[in-house]
Amino acid sequence: MAKVALLGMPNTGKSTFFNRLTGASARVGNWPGITVDLLSAKIPLGAHLLELIDLPGIFDFPGDSEDEKVVWEFLKTTPVDAIVVVLNSSQIDRQLHLLLQLKRLNCPMLVLLNMSDESQRYGIYIDNQKISDALDGAPVLSISAKHGDSYPEIRAEFAKVLDHAKAEKGDYDSTQAAENISINSDDAAVLQHQTEQLLENAVEYPIELPKNLTHKLDQVLMNPFLGLPLFFATMYLLFQTVFELGAPLQDAVAWVLDGIRGYVLEPALSFLPAMLQGLLLDGVYDGIATVASFVPIIVLFFLLMTIVEDSGYLSRAAFLMDALMLRLGLDGRSFVMLLMGFGCNVPALMGTRVMRTRGLRFLSMMIIPFSLCAARLQIFLFFIAALFLPEHAGLVLFSLYVASFFAAFLTAFLFKGRYPSKEPLVLELPPYRLPTVHQILLRAWLEVSHFLVRASRFIIIGVVLIWILTNFPAGVPAGSSETWAGQISAWLAPIFNPIGIEGNLIISLFFGFVAKEVVLGAMAVIYNSEGTGLSQMVASQLDWVQAYSFMLFTLLYTPCVSTIATIHAEAKHAGFTLLNLIWPLSFAWFISFVFYQSARALGY
Repeated sequence: MAKVALLGMPNTGKSTFFNRLTGASARVGNWPGITVDLLSAKIPLGAHLLELIDLPGIFDFPGDSEDEKVVWEFLKTTPVDAIVVVLNSSQIDRQLHLLLQLKRLNCPMLVLLNMSDESQRYGIYIDNQKISDALDGAPVLSISAKHGDSYPEIRAEFAKVLDHAKAEKGDYDSTQAAENISINSDDAAVLQHQTEQLLENAVEYPIELPKNLTHKLDQVLMNPFLGLPLFFATMYLLFQTVFELGAPLQDAVAWVLDGIRGYVLEPALSFLPAMLQGLLLDGVYDGIATVASFVPIIVLFFLLMTIVEDSGYLSRAAFLMDALMLRLGLDGRSFVMLLMGFGCNVPALMGTRVMRTRGLRFLSMMIIPFSLCAARLQIFLFFIAALFLPEHAGLVLFSLYVASFFAAFLTAFLFKGRYPSKEPLVLELPPYRLPTVHQILLRAWLEVSHFLVRASRFIIIGVVLIWILTNFPAGVPAGSSETWAGQISAWLAPIFNPIGIEGNLIISLFFGFVAKEVVLGAMAVIYNSEGTGLSQMVASQLDWVQAYSFMLFTLLYTPCVSTIATIHAEAKHAGFTLLNLIWPLSFAWFISFVFYQSARALGY
């Protein structure tokens, strides 16, 4: 089997190409450093079976960041039969330096000039043949990975490269040649001269790039005074849109799930013993159905977020935030990772590998778990729908996102002395792009499927355990203070009563540490209800102050087990992992205490 490495700078569309060619599901986004791990797929190509490995983006060799070191170590230790290099043709002047370094591998190569549609709009003309001549005949193709252009031609040229690799196998050793990639001060000038010559011979620029839409939008969206208010206004409108469009869909799904229980499952399971019926219906089904009813809103949220992310807007938000983040010991990339955490904290934590210094990585990893991830989102959607008016819903959710940022920034400010860093920010600002429908749907499906896989993995186990806690020991009323759950709640009440969290809600928070997806499933089991019935039950037992305090605590307290495990794996430091267990829990209690007691003192 041939082994082929996929290489290129960040934000060149490597992962988009990888997904389209292989049918795999690498994460695609419009900011630098999105790929931080080794992704591979085995595919047939002509007469060949190959393993294509999507490596993290790299600016230079050997590089200083964690992801650059991943590429460097891979090339030094793993023999490859060929390489595919993806370049951003609209930024070709910044891309050829890396290409000429990779030429030193002396390995069969296919070069893809991606985003050729953009370079043509900018009036940039690239002579592919002259670039090929400079690479000793390696094929060079102009493509648009996003739109899927030229894939039959790519596959044909790819097969020829593999034929050549098979014929020349044994004439080179890529691992030995990898040492030649790294440049030193002596030959850096030579490489720069070669790059300038190739640009002069093979690339034609217009005298002045046209004043395109990117420039016009940046005059407004990158304005130092208007930029950030416009960004947060955009996010607020996104949240309000999610509620306005998603609420009817959620009600429809809840109605269907209620009907399935009443007309299908209850009659079908009526022959079972009462206790087993209770476990399957009140435990497993109600828990899963409660989470499932929020899937339409989560789908809608990620559809809209995909448009914002892949448009290039978030890279600009990172740039605008860089000055503030610098005062907190961070930089714009930390803000990007914080935004990545909206989907899931785990890949955002892995994304910190693009940072070169230990202090910046550790401080960024401390703030990411405060991101309002998809699992927390469905909890907040439930409470907001149950206890707040529709016209207030978007504002309440927006306030929780603001609280998320506040917690992250305050944490960075308090701990920046412990984890110092002076690493400068290097961030590409891509042109604004309108993602294709295929990209939007694929990205939304990946996020939602990731959420559902995690939910199905944890919820069933969680709700069964909670059902046991709320129904045992035998002979006591289910859900009463005499059950194991009631006894645990009574023991923890002195800690949680001052922040307005009472009774069995404490149990749901306990299981939320395993996975935040379990919280709503736990509540469905605890209250022996789901869907609209659960919303009405909660609304009758809590007021808005208690609900908001509960949401604040859920937002800020210790992240889930998967997040903690990732922090430990990335940091490889037990003390730092312990800090990320204790600090969020303490901070969450303090913030919820201040809010709850202040609200009660004001008469709410």
